Amino acid sequence: MFILGAPDMRSPRLTYRPITSRDAARVAEYAGDWDIARMTSRIPHPYSLVEADLWIASLDNDEFVRVVELNGELIGAVGYIHHDSGEAEIGYWIGKPWWGNGYATEAATALMTYCFKEGGFERLTCGHFVDNAASARVIRKLGFRPTGTGALWSVARQCSVEMILYTRGRGFWQQLLGRWRSQMR
Repeated sequence: MFILGAPDMRSPRLTYRPITSRDAARVAEYAGDWDIARMTSRIPHPYSLVEADLWIASLDNDEFVRVVELNGELIGAVGYIHHDSGEAEIGYWIGKPWWGNGYATEAATALMTYCFKEGGFERLTCGHFVDNAASARVIRKLGFRPTGTGALWSVARQCSVEMILYTRGRGFWQQLLGRWRSQMR
């Protein structure tokens, strides 16, 4: 879980910061695009400024959300939900104008690294709708392994959509490094 003063997420081309109500218009514009919203469970289409502002205001302590910025401009978001089982479910989206540049992989890698190193999670989960080939490629690049299938309601599509579920553990060496760091604190 994110703690004030905790180390920031980092990656080569992108910057990350906490989401604020100032971001609602850009979130509504980019995440509300049909091609993005239809690939998520929680984003409606159309996505109004009011809905985006209400979502940002409703974020709970178990949700970690960071704006993804390129040269100071919001281009997407990444985050996780902390589950009682001690694992986190990650998610991400990148605005359509920036597709095809590897930003989703870079941002999701930064999030995954943050979850393991700073969040202390031993396991991460994620999933994608069966018709989201781009997200499938990102998830596989991150080293996630398929664990099964299911169905999830898509607010944008207004129906239940088949999905593929994945998991990824911290890894043996990462576990050792994490234990060593915790003993040194």
